[in-house]
Amino acid sequence: MGRQWLHAKRLVAGLKKGRSTGKLVREISVAAKMGGADIGSNARLFTAVEKAKKESVTKDAIQRAINKGAGIGDEKLVMEHVVFEGYAPNKVALIVEVYTDNVNRTAPEIRVLFKKGILGTAGSNKFLFDHVGLVEAHHPDAAIDREAAAIEAGANDFEGLTHEQNDDIPAEATGARFVCERTAVHTVATWLKNNGWTVVTSELGYVPKQIPELTDAQKSEAGEFLHTLDEHDDVHRVWAAMK
Repeated sequence: MGRQWLHAKRLVAGLKKGRSTGKLVREISVAAKMGGADIGSNARLFTAVEKAKKESVTKDAIQRAINKGAGIGDEKLVMEHVVFEGYAPNKVALIVEVYTDNVNRTAPEIRVLFKKGILGTAGSNKFLFDHVGLVEAHHPDAAIDREAAAIEAGANDFEGLTHEQNDDIPAEATGARFVCERTAVHTVATWLKNNGWTVVTSELGYVPKQIPELTDAQKSEAGEFLHTLDEHDDVHRVWAAMK
């Protein structure tokens, strides 16, 4: 076998990095399309750019993505937002957000991935989720009052967030997910950023109203299925009624 295993490992690592970079660049373009090219006034774009920098995405690639999304220059973003609803194994409700430039290619691929779960019809399970604004952030002060921060920032609710739940949260930091009205995402993210918090996620998302009780084996099975969906190049977010 020689060193073929090492070449294979490097190839897999390269493919994963390429997928990650592609998703980061697409998120920048989508954020710029939705909120404009000004990083200072577009919290989602600011967060996307910071993530891309951490992953060593070049300045030129970041700027091209911003320009493409904002419609600056000759290259324009042509991307459709498609939402799939269904169930993972063990009846875990989920919502899959996709951004694609070719729905006719992506839709059949997503349906194939759902072979282990159940692909619902339009409107099949959105009622099981609240469509809200989500801001995830961390603070260096271990004694910071997260509830007070949520109130001051204008969030409706919050929950603690650890490094194990989101690897963008440093292990030694105080992390939190702030839930707010969809129209308040920028306001909440800006207040946090101006008050010592580092914002790592700022977006619209889906929070499950109820989470089913699952065994460890069931969680593992559902988790593997969710990971398979998330690996698809066009999948932007997978929201599941599962911890």
